[in-house]
Amino acid sequence: MGTKLYVGSLPYSTTEQELSQLFSQHGTVQSAKVITDRYTGQSRGFGFVEMATGEEAQKAITALNGSELGGRTLVVNEARPQEKRSFGGGGGEHRDRW
Repeated sequence: MGTKLYVGSLPYSTTEQELSQLFSQHGTVQSAKVITDRYTGQSRGFGFVEMATGEEAQKAITALNGSELGGRTLVVNEARPQEKRSFGGGGGEHRDRW
């Protein structure tokens, strides 16, 4: 399994293909995903790229973090594991107090 990178501050027009091409200059890209709003389909301005090896991931971070794409300064770092989210309306523990 490769190393997953977080890519922030993407121009909203960036496609997954463009993201993959940008990172492929620094190693083998296993996947590239631009995160979109589930209701509008618009880019949320960030994404994830999975590089084949840790060395290639580090090379991409060094080369691309702080670089400019479409007038925006990219933020590139190793992705943190996704936090578990609770689903539902929330406030369940407080419901009994009222």
